[in-house]
Formats: sequence, C-alpha cells, structure tokens
Amino acid sequence: MHGWVVYNGHLQSEAFLTFSQWIYDAGKKLGITMEQRKNNEVFVLLEQDKPLIDTLNYQQKPDFVVFIDKDIALAKQLEAIGIPVFNSAQAIATCDNKVDMYPVLNQASIAIPKTVIAPKIFSKEKAIQLSPFHQLEETFQYPFIIKEGYGSYGQQVYLIHSREQLDEKIQEIADRPFLFQEFIYSSYGRDLRIYVVGNEVVAGLARTAQDDFRANVAIGSTVKAHLPTDKEKKLAIDAAQAVGTDFAGVDLLYDENEEPIVCEVNTSAHIKNIYDYTGVNIAEHIMTWIVKKQMSENNHFYPH
Repeated sequence: MHGWVVYNGHLQSEAFLTFSQWIYDAGKKLGITMEQRKNNEVFVLLEQDKPLIDTLNYQQKPDFVVFIDKDIALAKQLEAIGIPVFNSAQAIATCDNKVDMYPVLNQASIAIPKTVIAPKIFSKEKAIQLSPFHQLEETFQYPFIIKEGYGSYGQQVYLIHSREQLDEKIQEIADRPFLFQEFIYSSYGRDLRIYVVGNEVVAGLARTAQDDFRANVAIGSTVKAHLPTDKEKKLAIDAAQAVGTDFAGVDLLYDENEEPIVCEVNTSAHIKNIYDYTGVNIAEHIMTWIVKKQMSENNHFYPH
C-alpha cells in the first residue's frame, strides 16, 4: 500500500510540518510506503481516457491521500480521478466554512449554540441595509457572537456588545460569509478539544483563558489533559460523523446546565499539542483507521 500526505506548501510553521511528518512516520510504522507532498507541487490533469498515473504525472500513484490541508479544489481533483482522500473534500469544505457547517450539525440534531446565518451580500460598493439585521436583537441578547465563515485559531470571532458594534462589524465583513450566534456565558474562556478518529474518541484537552471569551491555544489559554465523559464522547463522535469526517478535532462548550454543546468541528486540528499534554499520537490512530478502512473496502482482512 502506498500513500501520500498532502499539506500546504506555503504554510511552513512547525505545527503543519509536524502533522505531515508524524503521518508519514505512522504510515511507515504500519509498513506503508508514504510520500509527503506540498499542495502547490501537485498538479492533476483532468483529461478523458488518460491513465491515472498520467493524470498525476508521478511514477507511483497513491492508493490513498491523507489530506491535512484546506485546498478543497485539489482534494476534489484527486477524488475525481479515483483516489480516496481522508478527510474527503466534502467534509473539509463543510467544516472549513462555518456557514455550511452549522446547518449540517443542526439537521443531524447535534446540540449547538442558537445560530442565525447572515444573508449573502455580494459587495460593499453600495450602502448596506442594516435595519433588517436589527431584528436579531429580538433573538439574541447583547453581547452575542458574530463569526465569519472562514477563520482559525479563534480569529474572525467577535463579541458584539451593542447595536453600534453590530452595524460596524457587519459593514466591515459584509462581503464575506458570516453568522450570528448566542454567547454562551457559562463557557466564557473555557472549552474542550475532543479528538475523534473513526468512531472513537482518542484524546481530549481542557482549555481555559483568563482574559478572553475564547479558549484557543493560539491566544494563550491554559491547557491540560481531559478525560471525556461518555456524554462528551458521544456528542463529539456524532458531530464528527454528521459532517462526514474520518478524523477531527471537535470543540465543545458548556451550557448553563454544564451540558456539552458543539462549538465547531475542525478537519485539520493540530496534533502536537495533544501529544504534549496527553502522550497520545493522533497520527498513529489516523493511519490505523485509514488502513483498516481501505483494506475493508477492498475486501481484505485487517489483522487486529
């Protein structure tokens, strides 16, 4: 079996490079020949009646690709020529844009904060009609959240305290996808990161921030290992499966009754910090799951 791990060639931070290297190492540990590929160095020729190897212009085609980037177009191209991609292009796309993700979670009856998707605005060339947005004051109490569809590390998430701030933020981000969400007071500065692989929770972290409503590690929160409860495990697995992921970091908040609710699902959640606090190598779980799934789909027996 031969696999690729595809990562973003323009993001050279330690977190991205470590993720790719650990997937590579975990594959080799299972006896799989692996190659690390930068997304900006993979070109797919979409041409009728071309052999797969020609469309990729590589000597050895991959039997599967571990895709830890958000280059959704490339993931779709690889799938179009018959290569299994983990996570799938559809799962990555659903989670990459929160405007798409929350309706999917809601349709699957996953507990989420109360959410309203903003209507699409094509450009900011003309004055934006702000008055329709003011009716949201009947749905949400200040402060509430405005969240852009695309964003990572707790960025592009804004706590809105007044109509003035509401109007100002809408005018700023109007040409991007965004949504409105209730602010969960009971989870101020604290959340859980639960890592799901396949149908199993493999690790958990509790994150706490002292001076920010967000608990993301990138903005300086305190982190410790967390042993998820059965209820947290079920919710995280259900959420990950609802959006179609094979592996994901699921972020949970606490409601006023200390019950878990889903904040979001991440298809490329970094794995090194989880290892640092829990000793769990997520990459090994990911590769074991993918190999098991590949062999099962190809009608091969997978030894336990």
